Parts: sequence; C-alpha cells; structure tokens
Amino acid sequence: MTTRIGISLFDGAEELDWAGPWEVLAAWSKNHPADDVEVFTVAQHDGVVTCAKGLKVIPDHTWDSAPPIDVLVYPGGRGTRSQIGDEVIGGWLRKTAADARLMTSVCTGSLVYADAGLLDGRPATTHWGSLDRLGELGHRVEVRPDDRFVDDGDVITAAGVSAGIDIALHLISRLVSIDRAREVRRYIQYDPEPPV
Repeated sequence: MTTRIGISLFDGAEELDWAGPWEVLAAWSKNHPADDVEVFTVAQHDGVVTCAKGLKVIPDHTWDSAPPIDVLVYPGGRGTRSQIGDEVIGGWLRKTAADARLMTSVCTGSLVYADAGLLDGRPATTHWGSLDRLGELGHRVEVRPDDRFVDDGDVITAAGVSAGIDIALHLISRLVSIDRAREVRRYIQYDPEPPV
C-alpha cells in the first residue's frame, strides 16, 4: 500500500524547511521503489508559491486535488506568522491530522500546529528564536528547547531549518528501517561537520 507524503507549501515558507525533507524523501522514493512511497507538494491554492528567500515553486496539488495524505511535512518561515489564528488553515490541519498517520513540522511550522491545537499537552520544539512563542500557543505545550526533533507518536516537530533533513531521515527509519534511513543518508552524503 502506497505511503503518500505531502509537503506543504505556502508564500513565505522557508526553502530549506521543505526542500531538505523533499530531497531526502524523494531520494528514498526514487531509489527504493519497492518501499512504495509517493512524495508530493501541496498548497492551499493553485499557482506559483513564493518562498521566504524568493524561490518560486509550483505545487503538485492543491488541498482539494491532493490524494489522501499519510504523512504531512509542514515547514516554517515568515509565512507562518500570518497563519496564526487563521481558522481555515487550522481546520485543514485538524482534518488532515484526523486521517493521517503522522503530522510533522519543521522550524516554526510547529507554531501553526500549536495554534491549531495539534500540540496540546504534547512535547514539541521549534526554531530557537521562537521557543517562547511556542509555549504561548495551544494548551500546555511542553517546549523542548534542546531537542533537534521531538517524536511524540503521531506528531513529530523539528527545530530550525536544517533539522528538517534529520526529521526526514527519522521518518524513513520509522516507516521502514534504520538501515534504509542509513542508505538514504549515505546516498545524499549527509555527514554534517560544520566548517565554522
């Protein structure tokens, strides 16, 4: 049975928040077709999405045209600021969560999850610059400031930007195996050793 992974796009989404997981998950899908994974992008509306640093992207699907989503990856970025309090977005996230196996976020995407009530009573993390804000949203969100990502069963939140690559590899280990995640990590040559 196909596992469908939707990567959410919106104006102001941080590029690496979604493109990092996209690279990891698409490499997995293309190099291991027997795992039966489909990765696609999804946005509220048709048309070009302009990301935080100016990259323009055309999503594969809209909310209405997308196939059922088993795993959602929700990025952060400047665009999340205007989503706080947006009941249309919150409603879509709650509806998606009701049917999905896993809801994941990267960076300030977790703020939108918290605002939608998806993190109530749960541990979570976000970009270091927004940890206080995360604690103010939702009800009793247990903010984890030192965690690269937090896996709380059906909801996984990642810290800032590059942590999205880690969360995508973690998804592969959860959905298939640690060995498969290691194969994908080797393929994309992800061996972080910052030069500065």
